[in-house]
Amino acid sequence: METPLVSEKWTGMVSTVTIGAKNDEGGSRSHCVKIGGQNTLPLMFKEGRIPNKPKIAFEIWDTPALDFDEELKAAYGKSINDPLEWADICVNQHKAELLCLRMQGTHPDFGNQSPLDAAKFVSKLLSKVKVPLIIIGSGDDAKDNLILPACSEAAKGERCLIGCAVQDNYKTLVASVLADGHTIIAESPIDINIAKQLNILISDMGLSLERIVINPTIGALGYGLEYAYSIMERARLAALSGDKTLASPFICFVGQEAWRTKEAKASAQQGIIWEMLTASSFIQCGADILVMRHPKAAESINRYIAELFEGQKC
Repeated sequence: METPLVSEKWTGMVSTVTIGAKNDEGGSRSHCVKIGGQNTLPLMFKEGRIPNKPKIAFEIWDTPALDFDEELKAAYGKSINDPLEWADICVNQHKAELLCLRMQGTHPDFGNQSPLDAAKFVSKLLSKVKVPLIIIGSGDDAKDNLILPACSEAAKGERCLIGCAVQDNYKTLVASVLADGHTIIAESPIDINIAKQLNILISDMGLSLERIVINPTIGALGYGLEYAYSIMERARLAALSGDKTLASPFICFVGQEAWRTKEAKASAQQGIIWEMLTASSFIQCGADILVMRHPKAAESINRYIAELFEGQKC
């Protein structure tokens, strides 16, 4: 006689975060993207509700991606040199429902574009494509403090997801997000305690916990994936146990991490596989947004998600 499986019932749930605002909400996006909202562990459909599937965001830059791997450049052709055309191909050819704009051209070593240049580009992109936007800085904290507020103001009312706020550099970005009606990415260096503390600091400034998405700073397959996986798993268990300060959805920058590995550079096909395996692994521990680079990898993961959620109400 088989022993019946014991179902776990949780007291907490993950916050639901909405990205994008349509015309009737004061924005101009064609649709909104909802993430989070689950009250059970990843893919445990019989134990609770998982109202929103993991979403894929195609990564684009505000400048030609000249240091992309050759396989990535080939996937987009000449459009890789024209960011607006690149975005258009992601949306209209590859059916992206969410874009992640990296303001790489503002980095002091990649063009050093001004806040005014950045704001102009964001405005042009919002006119070019109508999908919701994630906007992230170049990674230079001092420059991002100038650039991201300008981007936030240029996209006012569009309810973008903007980041990344870090423990030592979050106040300027939080103030901009509050003023312009966006949501924020809180980045922590694979550390559950810092993730929790940063969420508290951000909420203390008046931005509700329901407007925060956690970037746990992942590693690619073979480069720390299992450690990041365990941190995300612990954070999700805490959230479902009732800790509201950790009850934020996760965003994982899969493409960036996968394509920087030496294995991804070994061959064209292996790079795509490396990105796919990294993405599929993080779906298992609760990733809500996967920021990806290669369209073939994104297409495969979209099919994988559809198969996982087949027959489920989402």
